[in-house]
Amino acid sequence: MPPRPSLAESVRAGRRAVRVTASAAAGFYPAAYLLDQPVTAVYALFTPIALGVLSPLPGSGRGRAATVLWALPAAAALAALGTALAVGTWPAVAGMLLVAFGLTFGAVCGPRPAGTAPGLQLFYILACFPPFAPQTLPQRLTGIAVGGLLLALCERTVLPDPPEPSYRGRIADVLDLAERCAVTLTRTGGTEPGAGERLRAAGRDLRFSRLPAGARPTGAGRRGRALAQAGSATRRLVDQLAALCELPRDAADTASDQLLRGVAVGCGETARCLRRRRPVAGPELLEEMIDQFLRSRDAVPAGRTGRPHEVVRRQSTVLTIAVSAVTVRTAVALVTGGRRPPYGLPREQFWYADLSTVRVFGARLTGNLTRRSVVFQNAMRTALGLSFARLVAGSLDLSHGFWVLLAVLTLGRTTAGATWSTVRSAVVGTLAGALIAGVLLVEAGDATEVYAWLLVPMMLLAFTVGPLEGPAWAQGLFTLVVSVAFAQIAPVTWRLAETRVLDVLTGSAVGLLCGVLAWPFGARAETRRSMAALLSAAAPLVRVTADATTGRGDPGRDGDAAERALRLTRHRLRIAEGAYAQYRTEPSGPAAGTEPDYLAALNFGSRVLVGAHWLPRTDRVRELPPAARRWLGEVTGEVEEATVRAAGFPTGGVRVRPAPPPSLPPGSPPAVLSLLSDLQVWLDALAADLRAGTAHRPARPARAAAGRPR
Repeated sequence: MPPRPSLAESVRAGRRAVRVTASAAAGFYPAAYLLDQPVTAVYALFTPIALGVLSPLPGSGRGRAATVLWALPAAAALAALGTALAVGTWPAVAGMLLVAFGLTFGAVCGPRPAGTAPGLQLFYILACFPPFAPQTLPQRLTGIAVGGLLLALCERTVLPDPPEPSYRGRIADVLDLAERCAVTLTRTGGTEPGAGERLRAAGRDLRFSRLPAGARPTGAGRRGRALAQAGSATRRLVDQLAALCELPRDAADTASDQLLRGVAVGCGETARCLRRRRPVAGPELLEEMIDQFLRSRDAVPAGRTGRPHEVVRRQSTVLTIAVSAVTVRTAVALVTGGRRPPYGLPREQFWYADLSTVRVFGARLTGNLTRRSVVFQNAMRTALGLSFARLVAGSLDLSHGFWVLLAVLTLGRTTAGATWSTVRSAVVGTLAGALIAGVLLVEAGDATEVYAWLLVPMMLLAFTVGPLEGPAWAQGLFTLVVSVAFAQIAPVTWRLAETRVLDVLTGSAVGLLCGVLAWPFGARAETRRSMAALLSAAAPLVRVTADATTGRGDPGRDGDAAERALRLTRHRLRIAEGAYAQYRTEPSGPAAGTEPDYLAALNFGSRVLVGAHWLPRTDRVRELPPAARRWLGEVTGEVEEATVRAAGFPTGGVRVRPAPPPSLPPGSPPAVLSLLSDLQVWLDALAADLRAGTAHRPARPARAAAGRPR
């Protein structure tokens, strides 16, 4: 049984219903009764519904108002295009195909295009149906402008929702915690009990799956990418600090303490700049401290012959923390300072920093222009469904045929099973709503004042209860709303309710057919496939990184191989992240079973890339003892082979635990021991991700509602 909506969700739905109802009524009644402009009234009514209900915009009231204003020119252009293509069925079908694909695929560019895409499609749908009346275009555009401006005004002033914490603020809070923990790690007493778990919990709170849609930095632009990268690096930073809390501290290890203090200062400054929205200085000072740390840790102190293994491992862990701190500070500098090439840092890690805006957005679009991308699949499914529905409605000359397309748009889901469940509920709700609407139309007849009095309470009820209670209530109540609204525009009979039922049934059949034929399993199969592709691409990068770190192989040839492996792994990581994001919104089947931990597989891909970017910079030893060369070849080969096996997600999982580095003969350079320790820390973390990613766990419990294509 689906969980009941919480009090907070009910309050938010009620506030949104009041805003949408107020803006729709304020535009509809004057146009219909004072100006006698029915076309303007229809568009003034449906504009707040499209951008306020069909596209529930995330963010604060001010942000939603800005999004509505940003969407109005696009809405006007789509209405003009639909008006022109309403000359015939086939031009309207072709336009629907292009518009639906473009808007749905464009959602990959960020939360604002994703949020407005369903609503914007409604403007083309309304305008592309007969009669072909280009002379009504000024009235249509006036209705869109009036409805949109009223909605933007209501979003700012009528029962605004309290602002949600921004992602900047969330990162700043975690960086403050990291600053405090880094300082305590340099003290004799060490950290407080439970500090490691608090750090890990803070990192988990930065995951996109735990954030509302409006707080996720998913934009394709430079700032959105940089903010997402800052969040990812912050999660790594606190996880590594948590691991350091579990290692013993050596009071003589002053190099690590000094670097940790620099990390603490950098985290604090970055957090303050994020909150005050002021430019952040680059990571040059922290980079200098890393260089000094690399020199000092390999210097043998007087009176000592070497460093214990525990100290070396702790120093390698501190180095990974400092590298993550550099990444955070560089990414935040890009967020607050705009276009700034990160001189001296691995260019591949911040490849977007010095590119033009067009090229940055182009990289996101072309990267998803593949049939393995769930964004591409959703766009194709939506475009084919809506264009086929337009063809059916035009060929059968259905009255109010736009309801057919509206049913496809609102009832379509990313899996065939979820679509069938939604359609089944929606049909029941539509039948019930049509029955009540038919009785109302028969009893009220031509009493327009009855419909005028009923419209506002009907909208309040529909826009409050519908989003909370599911498709049955939403479709049933919306049937009442459209019946009451159209009864004020032109004389109607009970057959309007019959037409509504017929159109919804037709749209449901079209949507269900597309759900069965076009990628019916949603992101479940695609997630598994994309994770396997990510692991297969990352496997050779493990050995390539180790070779680059130790200076082995042909520099030119290995450099080209490393560049190709980096590009392929980065591309497949983005595809896998998109598939996993959609997979988390889809309902799982009721059958019990197990599934891999896909999030651990994503973490593995990110960790491989970070190592490939940074290990060759921090360690480069030309001569390794024979035992060290054998060990490095064996462990990198073991991890590479385990990664290839993990790509098949075997039922028993993957068991890999790299052997510790061999004992070096007396007189070996300290840099060799540091290099082996750095590689061991990296490879151990990769092995842990592989074990977690392939360790099958109970499948997710079934969820009540399926996610919409985004």
